Amino acid sequence: MWLLEIEDLSVSIGGKQVLKNFNLRISRGETHVLFGPNGTGKTTLLNVIAGIPRYVVDGGRIVFKGEDITHMSMDERARLGIGMAFQRPPAIRGLRLKDLIKIINPKADAMAILRKMDFEAFADRDVNRGFSGGEVKRSEMVQLLAQQPDFVMLDEPDSGVDLENIKLIGEAINTLTQKDQRPSQRTKSGVIITHFGHILDYMKADRAHVMLGGSIVCSGNPGEILVQIKKSGYEGCVGCSTCPV
Repeated sequence: MWLLEIEDLSVSIGGKQVLKNFNLRISRGETHVLFGPNGTGKTTLLNVIAGIPRYVVDGGRIVFKGEDITHMSMDERARLGIGMAFQRPPAIRGLRLKDLIKIINPKADAMAILRKMDFEAFADRDVNRGFSGGEVKRSEMVQLLAQQPDFVMLDEPDSGVDLENIKLIGEAINTLTQKDQRPSQRTKSGVIITHFGHILDYMKADRAHVMLGGSIVCSGNPGEILVQIKKSGYEGCVGCSTCPV
């Protein structure tokens, strides 16, 4: 039933605990949204799921497709079907974007993917080198569209992006999470971090969570959660009625 299960996960970096007994379950076909102030552990959560090695898992486990991946390497997780768009990805000198697409997926139609993101002009550019904020976000989406992961993670895809780019990114997220298919036919899932919720105008999400102090304090309908945040701030979400996460 669950594509991703996180059970009592505690994580630290540099000797400081960031996630504390964190729990989350995401079913196949579901897209979840994470809200919360800076420093509450949202990006840490995604990085730990992706397998970035500088984080220390102090307790708990991560289960993906029924397999414990808590101590797997990044490449093993990617092969299982986990993909991530980073908030501030590096530029890669000497590697053209269209060549990276082929490295990610030799069978991918690079130009078709680039056209979908209105990015054909960047095919021969070095990956992310000299790109604007919105162009970097589109570059990340191009890479995910090539990978076609079963579980996609996006760290603030709407940060520093104009409305035209947000629309393209939202449409790409809907493609990656199969929102064009009937709910019963969807097998791919995702989790998106957003501060202001702008991306929700252009993509479909099933569930939202508010994180504070390294844990989830509120869960529910994405639109209703966003209204609550705008009305009362994040602290106003503490103690609200929640469903199992």
